[in-house]
Amino acid sequence: MKTKPKKRTLAFFTLIPTILILAMMNHTVDEQIEFIENKALRTVSTVPASWQGTPMDTKGNFVNLYQPFEDSFSDLIKWQLSKNPLKEAKNNEERRLSKDFDSSILGSQEDYLIWLGHASYLIQVNGKVLLIDPFLEKNTFLKRESPEVLQVEDLPKIDYLLLSHNHRDHIDKATIQKLLKLQPGVEVLTGLKVGDVIGKWGDFGRIQEAGWFQEYATSDSSLQIVYVPSRHWSRRWLWDLNENLWGGFWIQSGDKSIYFMGDSGFGPHFEDIRQVMGQPDYCLMGVGAFRPEWFMNQAHISPTDAIQAFNILGGSYFIPMHYGTFDLSDEPRMEPWDILVTNQGKLNGELVEPILGKNLLR
Repeated sequence: MKTKPKKRTLAFFTLIPTILILAMMNHTVDEQIEFIENKALRTVSTVPASWQGTPMDTKGNFVNLYQPFEDSFSDLIKWQLSKNPLKEAKNNEERRLSKDFDSSILGSQEDYLIWLGHASYLIQVNGKVLLIDPFLEKNTFLKRESPEVLQVEDLPKIDYLLLSHNHRDHIDKATIQKLLKLQPGVEVLTGLKVGDVIGKWGDFGRIQEAGWFQEYATSDSSLQIVYVPSRHWSRRWLWDLNENLWGGFWIQSGDKSIYFMGDSGFGPHFEDIRQVMGQPDYCLMGVGAFRPEWFMNQAHISPTDAIQAFNILGGSYFIPMHYGTFDLSDEPRMEPWDILVTNQGKLNGELVEPILGKNLLR
């Protein structure tokens, strides 16, 4: 017997509280641009001479490098009131993400890359453990639709907590507060002004806030972590539209490189990342929450556009994420994976099936 599907609006409204009220506020883009960075961090030496820093308008709002974020109340209402042509397929979807987890790997010295669902990853490289965008606690509104891999109390000692941007499906307060109780003093690597959101949540160690193409200071000279651009936006409360930066991460350890896209629409920034950072071995690419594309495309990339972005990056292994865990949009749960499998012949690299809990490194 199938359970009655929840309304598609529920998770969306949960991510951005009172978004209807917020969207009614007329938001205009200030065309005067300033450029900022964290003076305490190094900008990578491979940026072009024309690079001035992370763009921000004179009202204190961050902006994308190429495409402005359009905050449209009418488009939001159009989506919410329109019929979802995939509703029946979505309601009838019974498949879920697969899980294959051996906890003994957490006590080993082996490098690993483990998907925990949505955009959450546990990574060990050269003995350092990184946790990206963890969402491990139960949530009243965002119901998990994929198997759990780990609970917070099962995590190994975390060296660096990487937070890509302030949306609630990426920075989960309950998960982070529980982590801080169990592992006080965790060091955070994130974007500019994200510390304004999380700073009072518990006993953090250092919170390093980077602009795009800035490198975090790590205790291991063989580990390089750089904050890289994405095409997205930010808002957590009634008053903070685009006041906190969004982005992805480039992780380099020895001859192994991992690119974490974060949330992003398609854009020229993928070519910028390749030009500045090189060609990544592993690309963790968001492919879900993309329908309807006319509404979602400026924030979330489609699976086919993600293939194009991967080819632009020149990656070796395509690892999809941001699907199958939370119901955030109109597509069926597993449709992003189906599209990737159908189109994998267009990939200039290898498509990796992202089994939860499995070491995805080759």
